[in-house]
Amino acid sequence: MSENLEARYGLPSEVRFCRRCVMSNQRPCSSVEFKHTKDQKHRTLHFDDEGICDACRYAEQKERIDWKQREEQLLRLLDRHRRNDGHYDCIAPGSGGKDSAYAAHLLKYKYGMHPLTVTWPPILYTDIGLKNFRNWLYVGGFDNLSFNYNARNHALLTRLAIENLLHPFQPFILGQKNLAPKMALRYKIPLVFYGENEAEYGNPVSDNAASLRDKSYHTMKGLNDLTISGVPVPRLMDEYKLTLNDILTYLPAQAEEYEGAQVEVHYLGYYLKWTPQEAYYYAVEHTGFQANPVRTEGTFTKYSSLDDRIDGFHYYTTYIKFGIGRATYDASHEIRTRHLTREEGVALVHRFDGEFPKKYFQEVMDYIGMKPERFLELCDQFRSPHLWKRDGDQWVLRHRVS
Repeated sequence: MSENLEARYGLPSEVRFCRRCVMSNQRPCSSVEFKHTKDQKHRTLHFDDEGICDACRYAEQKERIDWKQREEQLLRLLDRHRRNDGHYDCIAPGSGGKDSAYAAHLLKYKYGMHPLTVTWPPILYTDIGLKNFRNWLYVGGFDNLSFNYNARNHALLTRLAIENLLHPFQPFILGQKNLAPKMALRYKIPLVFYGENEAEYGNPVSDNAASLRDKSYHTMKGLNDLTISGVPVPRLMDEYKLTLNDILTYLPAQAEEYEGAQVEVHYLGYYLKWTPQEAYYYAVEHTGFQANPVRTEGTFTKYSSLDDRIDGFHYYTTYIKFGIGRATYDASHEIRTRHLTREEGVALVHRFDGEFPKKYFQEVMDYIGMKPERFLELCDQFRSPHLWKRDGDQWVLRHRVS
């Protein structure tokens, strides 16, 4: 590089793009969200010596897996836990999107399990998201437990997450990841099934070497060293007057609560070949799932991540912090499943990545109590110099996929 530009958030200073998909090496790998602070270094997407990212390499591996053998492993697991005494035998978390609809329907109607669906609701349901949630339960035919969290606290934590981390989804992700294992403990249900592992999208390939989710994702040993929304837990309680009850809503169960408990958290995508577009077709047929009638802001798709009015802000802020917008995520998925060529993906990224989520902008700002101009100021403050430069009165990325 000709300039020694600051690379924030522990991102690599040299920006590289996968030679097979359109993802860059700036993509952070998923971590335990409540440990994420502004100064923490991220693990980022790994490229091999041929310039191919881990997610694309895992897509190659999926073509070599004996899926019949994997399904037989799933059947043995289910047979050990299947109940016929009226009790639930597994939990399928979700909100009625294509992936959760697909997973829950398979577990109940193909494999004869008795799932309880568990939902951490969106911050602000979209019309199509609420309709799909209701169809999931009515057309699909599922019992459901929805946890209606304290909206005032959630608005506060969302605002703080934007101010401190430019991460509007962090409190939501915490609740979403931790609710199902905690409900499994409470109701003594032995199995929790999430859909695909993050190794599908860029976490190290080794993360998908087994079906069990690492226990560190849903256990904790203490509160004092944790942060939520970029604020240490003791400060949330002292300065913002949140109670322990308010905070524990978002956090995992204590490690000792799992002692003697028979709770296993699995990825269904380990046992079944997971293809997002195929999950969409299945959900349409079996649970009444409907795509957006219009293109989703920031991308070219109509069927993914539809239920929350704040979704667009999550993807827009990843564009600001990492130079990676919603179209990049979607195009990379579609290239790996061979529904797009790389050339098509590049064109779509250039056209749609970084589109501002204006449809729900004022509504979301009102909900979290933030002035629109303050959000825009924060976006500029969180731009990393190694990714962004000024061109007249506009910000432009220094590097674009080509």
